[in-house]
Amino acid sequence: MSSSDIFIGETTGTALLILLGGGVCAAATLKRSKAQNAGWLAITFGWGFAVLTGAYVAGGVSGAHLNPAVTIGLAIEGGTKWSDVPLYLGSELLGAIIGAVLVWLAYYGQFQAHLTDPEVLAAQPGQEAMVDQKAAPAAGPVLGVFSTGPEVRNVVQNLMTEIIATFVLVIAILTQGLNDSGNGLGTLGALITSLVVVGIGLSLGGPTGYAINPVRDLGPRIVHALIPLPNKGGSDWSYAWIPVVGPLVGGALAAGLYNVAFA
Repeated sequence: MSSSDIFIGETTGTALLILLGGGVCAAATLKRSKAQNAGWLAITFGWGFAVLTGAYVAGGVSGAHLNPAVTIGLAIEGGTKWSDVPLYLGSELLGAIIGAVLVWLAYYGQFQAHLTDPEVLAAQPGQEAMVDQKAAPAAGPVLGVFSTGPEVRNVVQNLMTEIIATFVLVIAILTQGLNDSGNGLGTLGALITSLVVVGIGLSLGGPTGYAINPVRDLGPRIVHALIPLPNKGGSDWSYAWIPVVGPLVGGALAAGLYNVAFA
């Protein structure tokens, strides 16, 4: 597998993953969207289909990691060379940024309508309220379209939730076996993994919104911080380390268990 294969596959696959995953969040959240208030089931299945699409597109090119936690897990397991890890991680982050920009462009009018709606603006806490809510830093009204956030802000619980959920994802991937290249899942594996992602969302997504992928959260959060949106509010950077560190730890633990108990 060449460096260009890894770059093209991971960038394209991750961009599609974030475009469709962030897209379903936008569809269910934003004013003037036909799918507004579609609910958690729509979001969880939307993310599952997003994983399926990205994995099918990138699977034959780069192995379709699409997730640094998966890349680290495969490197610990031995299916991915450590020398390839930086290229995988950089390509995944770039793809996530591209995907988030595409969500913004696809829903541009809905973002504008949502962020200028008096009801939406009235529901946001003012500066005095935010001083009182020291445990809950400001997160803008559309940040949830881009990135995750906890329902109960508790560092230990939030971190453990991301570790546990990502552990489930990576151990499920590793125990399916690798494709012929030894570097990712085959076609059936992509389908199974997408269903695992739906299951994680339904069962473990409630506390934090189940990032289970560092670039899925970090790339779109960067985009949220940079794009020109009226009244967009904060990007909640004080929380941003949790959906990065938690999934990486969960992926590493899953690979460690796999090597001890399954390999």
